[in-house]
Amino acid sequence: MQQDLKSELTKQVIIDEAFRLFHENGFKTTSIDKIMIATKLTKGAFYHHYKSKKELGLEVISSKLQSRVHQAMIEPLGELGDVFNVLENTFLHRIKTFSLYDKQHGCPMNNLINEIGDFEIAYQFALKNIIESWKLALIKLIESGKKEGVIHEYISSSAVAVFLISAFEGIRGIRKLYDDDLILDEYISGLALYLKQLKKV
Repeated sequence: MQQDLKSELTKQVIIDEAFRLFHENGFKTTSIDKIMIATKLTKGAFYHHYKSKKELGLEVISSKLQSRVHQAMIEPLGELGDVFNVLENTFLHRIKTFSLYDKQHGCPMNNLINEIGDFEIAYQFALKNIIESWKLALIKLIESGKKEGVIHEYISSSAVAVFLISAFEGIRGIRKLYDDDLILDEYISGLALYLKQLKKV
């Protein structure tokens, strides 16, 4: 039992360090050797849990990335209250609360999409699965807004969902190029105007 716990803790250390290094340095430039140096574990410990870096990468996506996006961007969409407050809190207000580290390194998921989204079908499928879950949660929220009579009926819920995700992920990538939050302020102003256009007066 204690050995199983130790093995699970070792595996989690590998996942956590791999996630950090992928985020900071990129997936392709992060070798197994670099991960093991960061973990202070042996290569034997790595190969006890994973056959390859690809297998580890898929686990990082399915565990670390999926849980991050679900907790930060999908769960809030299911909160009770005004649809527009939920959208503004998720896509506008929250972005200014990111740490400097997160602003400088961008969104871990977006970084991986840009770097390896077309590199392996397995990565593509795993990353797309997260986006599709996010998109479906947004569509559900927008459809509920239509039923409540606060969002125009003619609006395409799917199109709005894709636009909101794309704008949010895009600005997180662009912010990496800047030393301050002025570009975020412009994003917030532009997206606030867009959300107003969805609203029934």
